Amino acid sequence: MTTQAPETKIVESFRIACDGGDGALGHPRVWLQIPLETGFVECPYCDAKYVQAGFEGKV
Repeated sequence: MTTQAPETKIVESFRIACDGGDGALGHPRVWLQIPLETGFVECPYCDAKYVQAGFEGKV
């Protein structure tokens, strides 16, 4: 059995919310701040990677 790679999402904002999606199969909603230095943040629950649109292709 293989593990799927975490999802990468391109977002416009530097502050985003993640609930894991999938309704009841998700996780508690958490608010994440994308650092201006790195341009991305990873969700501590589902490992989804959020990349700010200005950093797309640079991360």
